Amino acid sequence: MIDLDFIEQLKSLDLLVKRKVISSYAGEQRSIRQGRGIEPVDFREYFPGDDLKFVDWKIYARTERLFIKRFEEEKDLTTHILLDASKSMDFGSGRYTKFDFGSMLAIGFAYLVTKENEKFILATYNDDLVENTGVKRGKAHFFNAVDLVNRQKLERKTNLERAVTRYEKFIRSRSLLILISDFLEPIEGIESGIARLARKSKNMIVIHVMDPVETGEKWEGDTKLYDLETNEVKRVFFSPDLRREYAVRMMAHIEKVRGICNSVGADFFSAKTNSPVFDIFFGITHLNPRGHKK
Repeated sequence: MIDLDFIEQLKSLDLLVKRKVISSYAGEQRSIRQGRGIEPVDFREYFPGDDLKFVDWKIYARTERLFIKRFEEEKDLTTHILLDASKSMDFGSGRYTKFDFGSMLAIGFAYLVTKENEKFILATYNDDLVENTGVKRGKAHFFNAVDLVNRQKLERKTNLERAVTRYEKFIRSRSLLILISDFLEPIEGIESGIARLARKSKNMIVIHVMDPVETGEKWEGDTKLYDLETNEVKRVFFSPDLRREYAVRMMAHIEKVRGICNSVGADFFSAKTNSPVFDIFFGITHLNPRGHKK
């Protein structure tokens, strides 16, 4: 069961978070939605599953591209929260595993969205899409999300690209998308998955979670390494030079993920599981896009 005590702390940031996390990332979308008004006010690209009766065929005749009419009406912001539930997220050297910590971040965002009476969907993935709450709003939906992460089984490898391919059908409009993972998979799949999500979302927040032990700073001498996703065991002697090489490679991988996010306009944050969850949200509200302090 994930620890929900931090929710009480988030209430103290309620007004700040409403302005900085919800409004600053997606508030500009609230004035227009696809509706049934008399005159269209703008258009957006057609996505599979959209109602064809809203397609503007005159634009198609000129451009050979499908666009949907949008009408003046209050828009409901939909927040998409994708949480890595692969076996590597089951690691933890302290109070929380990476999945525990990632779940608290996911539920924290769900709480903030629920306080705004907006819709959200929380989905888990490994090498495929695993489970999701559906797109709804309200307190009952929030507690369904809590139940989902509490009963989640962590298994199999990570394949963000494949999971995103399965998930794209849920993104019907350009909304706020939050991706939480340890990103322990080949960089090519990460790049493809993030790029596909960025094309579908209006704004995107990517949060990398890692256990402090994974930095390798305290590894020395004869050490057994267990691969949670393959059950493979390797025996390695960590000399000071090897420890430094491991740390450099780990940080290089994280920086590549950051670079991918920068290239598609997504905001990237990295957090260790021994950090207070409240501090992560406070940090996000006090950072400019791309993770630079104000």
